[in-house]
Amino acid sequence: MDWEVDPEGLEVLLHRLARFRLPIVVTENGIATTDDGFRTAFLEAHLAALARAGAAGVPIRGYFYWAALDNFEWALGFGPRFGLIAVDYATQARRVRPSAAVLGAWARAGPPSAPPPPSPTGDRL
Repeated sequence: MDWEVDPEGLEVLLHRLARFRLPIVVTENGIATTDDGFRTAFLEAHLAALARAGAAGVPIRGYFYWAALDNFEWALGFGPRFGLIAVDYATQARRVRPSAAVLGAWARAGPPSAPPPPSPTGDRL
């Protein structure tokens, strides 16, 4: 999949969204690759961007990696491998990829501390 990888862009977007003073949850952030080293680097870079934004006061309240398991993509079938857990479709066997440890360690450490968001002003996207 020829998608752009831009953790700095994620960080810029989080800062822009912070002006609405609403809690932010990042969803479906992931990469399809069979190179788990690249997936690990992707996760580390994007989690670092989240941490920097959170430390700067952006009200990040959640993060969901896409996806926990390799899955079926509507337009591309079973080819793309997004999962932190590999699935052998012939046997249905699962194998935890090493990149899962990166997200696990970050989750156990907890998010960077940030002040609670101020009350919304009525501004909306």
